Amino acid sequence: MLEKYFKLKENNTTVRTEVMGGLTTFMTMAYILAVNPSLLSAAGMDKTAVLMATALASFVGTLLMALLANYPFALAPGMGLNVYFAFTVCGVMGYSWQVALAAVFAEGIIFIILSLTNVREAIFNAIPLTLKKGVSAGIGLFIAFIGLQGAHLVVANSSTLVSYVDFAGEFHTKGICAILALIGLFITAVLYVKNIKGSILIGILATWVLGMLCQAVGIYTIDAENGFYSLYPALGMTDLSALSLTFGQVIKADFSGVNILNFIVVLFAFLFVDMFDTLGTLIGVATKANMLDKNGKLPRIKQALLADAIATSAGAVFGTSTTTTFVESSSGVAAGARTGLASVVTGLLFLVSIFLSPIFCAIPGFATAPALIFVGFLMVTVVADINFNDLTEAVPTYLCLLTMPLMYSISEGIAIGVISYVVINVVCGKSKKITPLMYVLAVLFVCKYIFL
Repeated sequence: MLEKYFKLKENNTTVRTEVMGGLTTFMTMAYILAVNPSLLSAAGMDKTAVLMATALASFVGTLLMALLANYPFALAPGMGLNVYFAFTVCGVMGYSWQVALAAVFAEGIIFIILSLTNVREAIFNAIPLTLKKGVSAGIGLFIAFIGLQGAHLVVANSSTLVSYVDFAGEFHTKGICAILALIGLFITAVLYVKNIKGSILIGILATWVLGMLCQAVGIYTIDAENGFYSLYPALGMTDLSALSLTFGQVIKADFSGVNILNFIVVLFAFLFVDMFDTLGTLIGVATKANMLDKNGKLPRIKQALLADAIATSAGAVFGTSTTTTFVESSSGVAAGARTGLASVVTGLLFLVSIFLSPIFCAIPGFATAPALIFVGFLMVTVVADINFNDLTEAVPTYLCLLTMPLMYSISEGIAIGVISYVVINVVCGKSKKITPLMYVLAVLFVCKYIFL
């Protein structure tokens, strides 16, 4: 049954490998169950309700990806988009969270239409193969940067924007977390080099266990005010009735006093960021997994994009911000996942997390950080396939992979890459290799910076 539906042999994988990959992806994504409720509560939403909505949206989206496209890509409410939802739309602009959910729901409907009419697929195929490799490497740097922050190895600095942690000054909180993350990274790397199955997942669990031991002997101390909580999983059940506080509230949005032009701007902001974050993630993860064909196209991309679009509208109904394909899927791919069976595992774990959320939320950021940092390395290796002798290809690719981590956005990296690719090739007399759609994308990206 599993072999027939997911084509395991054809994809050179096994049930054990897919299960391990699905577990690994979930472990690196589990932080969203804690982070998303915390962020959206700033918009006035109930934390428990948002946690359940997050888990349900992730379950539905990931399962759709598995059944429609047979890819090991997982979906969840996207980071960045939830910040825009809570602090810009509901905060600065002053809209209710119900109106913000309505914008997300409408965005999903538009995406469903675009997916069915091949528009998003055409955009994916229009991006040159070299630039796709740059996207993959850029995502690698981006998630490694996220991992470094989660490990508290990289911290904010007023003079240089970023710096390394003060190991001695904050030893019992940030310092020990950074040290444990480094140990976890070494464990992961050594196991991976020795070709131990499940090395990334083992690295996560080993780091978490070491953290609990440090807490037991007093090396790690709890400082809840600054975000350092107990590392021991709490036993408890979620109040399932809380979901009623957000479920279906999208249809109760009060648009009186809402400026229609401002609402359209909000809608297109969600639309724009989600479209290119998703495309970037699909490009990056698929490239690393060698899923692109000889022309740089991803088979069954229409089904993958459709799953993503449906999940966005479904997530809005449940009560969460835009659901999108997660770049952390690359951790499962790195663990060997190649089919939708891994996504089924990830999706079911999200469903189970509704009932065991206190346990899953106990996984600290420094425990998943080694996985993100190491997977970042694995994704950056595609740089070796880039032709640096052709500067009209190499320079835009370089700008793409450079800006993703520094601008903290996959979509911004793609935007800079597309704009620079078109400008450099046109000026250098190589406009024949640019597809019409690339011109359109470049113009749209420029307009985005001017008007959004």
